[in-house]
Amino acid sequence: MGRKTDEAEAGLHDQTQLLPKKQIIFVFMIMSLALLVCFIDQNGIGVLLPDIARDLNASSSISWAGTSALIANTVFQVLYGRLSDLFGRKLVLVSALVLLSLSDLACGLSVNSTMLYIFRGLSGVANGGITSLTMMIVSDIVTLQERGKYQGILGACVGLGNALGPLIASGFALHSSWRGLFYLLAPLIMVTVVASWLYLPTNMPELNIMETVRKIDFLGLLFGTAAVILLLIPISSGGHAGTPWDSPEIIAMFVVGSVCLVAFILAEWKWARLPMMPLTMFKKASVTAMLAQSFLLGASYYGYLYFLPLYFQNVRGTSPLIAAALQLPLVVSQSTFSTLAGLYMSKFNRYGEIIWVGFGSWTLGGGLLVLADEHLHFGWIAFFLIIIGFGTGCVFQPTLVALQAHCPKAQRAVVTSNRNFLRSSGGAVGLAVSSAILANVLKSSLPSRLSSVANSTFAAPDLSGYSAADRAAIKSAYTAASRAVFIWCVPLVGICFLLCALIKDQGLVRKEERDAATAQASAEASPRRSGDDPERAPAATSEGEEEAARQRASTSLSPHDSAEEHSRKPSISSEKSRHSSSSGH
Repeated sequence: MGRKTDEAEAGLHDQTQLLPKKQIIFVFMIMSLALLVCFIDQNGIGVLLPDIARDLNASSSISWAGTSALIANTVFQVLYGRLSDLFGRKLVLVSALVLLSLSDLACGLSVNSTMLYIFRGLSGVANGGITSLTMMIVSDIVTLQERGKYQGILGACVGLGNALGPLIASGFALHSSWRGLFYLLAPLIMVTVVASWLYLPTNMPELNIMETVRKIDFLGLLFGTAAVILLLIPISSGGHAGTPWDSPEIIAMFVVGSVCLVAFILAEWKWARLPMMPLTMFKKASVTAMLAQSFLLGASYYGYLYFLPLYFQNVRGTSPLIAAALQLPLVVSQSTFSTLAGLYMSKFNRYGEIIWVGFGSWTLGGGLLVLADEHLHFGWIAFFLIIIGFGTGCVFQPTLVALQAHCPKAQRAVVTSNRNFLRSSGGAVGLAVSSAILANVLKSSLPSRLSSVANSTFAAPDLSGYSAADRAAIKSAYTAASRAVFIWCVPLVGICFLLCALIKDQGLVRKEERDAATAQASAEASPRRSGDDPERAPAATSEGEEEAARQRASTSLSPHDSAEEHSRKPSISSEKSRHSSSSGH
């Protein structure tokens, strides 16, 4: 199917629209707002888990508030790349924003834990689309070499959302209700919907709906959805009361899920014309290494996001607001260094050393965080979190830009969605495993007389009714459980650091594309025969070729002329349309 897939991808409409700088900034502000509200929604719930658990009587299952969103995010994440290729980035993004707004409203109105988990799952579907589509749209409107700068700022918005989400949520928890977070986000997201619908550019032609729908990889969607759900549910619920690892339900889901995973791979390899996960991506060692890193960093990063607030509240006895504030060193550091890493990539046309330093620092910071107990000074914890934030800022967006540099232009959207899919699936697995570790270590660390405390895994009980010795034993047990989660996160990032050895830094214009562009420039410079038709000359289709051509053109102009030329330059898609029209005449 490789040749058929290449032909099908070549037939996709090119949504590249290189915009003037003023318009880029305006579109970028809309994308930043969309990404900001997405991550406020996604991460604000972490500090609310104890309150939600008490309010909905769901202490034993409250981790599903996060797991359901991550599973749904993961299931649909991989589909967004092809959907946006077929229906256009703008339409798919606006649909995801509307779904998120309605889902958040329903979460605020939830009367029981089941209702909450269902609508958190739908919000996960929407969040996956927003995360991927914002990055795809930015990739459409700026060149590959400028992409590091802009994607770095998007990474800063991710960090800002991670910071504001817990702070806003904890404010509601202290002064109102956990439901207030969702009541705030629902109308705010609708504002983003209106701005996106009115001002986002699109160059999609009128679609033949039936023909477009036939191009969707339904077989891959069916098997992929079944595989993800049937594998993640037993991972999340196995080992808990009522669902031991050797129970028939858990074993059956693992077996059927594994069969569906094999069927999904076969469907993508042999049958799909436009596969959601083109297996050709994995032919390059660098791409395979970065996709594996995406899975592992997701498992580690989500562990910190969800379990750091629990450590601060259950072990250190802080309020939700203070717990959120104590996470600021991580997210502020991440935002700062994400922006700086993007600027570095755009200036020096390199990313290899950024990724090495990022994973190395993250591994170091994660190892130091294992020292956290009930007595370690908060200043040391803040220092450790700054190191982790430095590492995450240097790898989240740089790995995406590096992936796009290693893949063909036609796969720009699918490599983005698959990278986010693997990061989300890693997060779902990591959160499930972390929850199991927390519960099992807490249970084993408690004296037998206090075994009932293990039923409140995510919300420490009121200690005022216990003796001093029992209070110390309970705090010690929660400390051991939190430390076990932090220990689990370290080797995940350590493997990412080792995988950096497989990543070859080829710059932001690949060698083969540079050679092709040079050959094309030589052909254009040679005298053309009188019978040659310039309209028939093959156009550069890869990002590297187009950018090399733009660089050659810019060097032949004075700075003033170059600026004028850029301001007059139409988008690539409109240029293609004009050429097509003139050829028809």
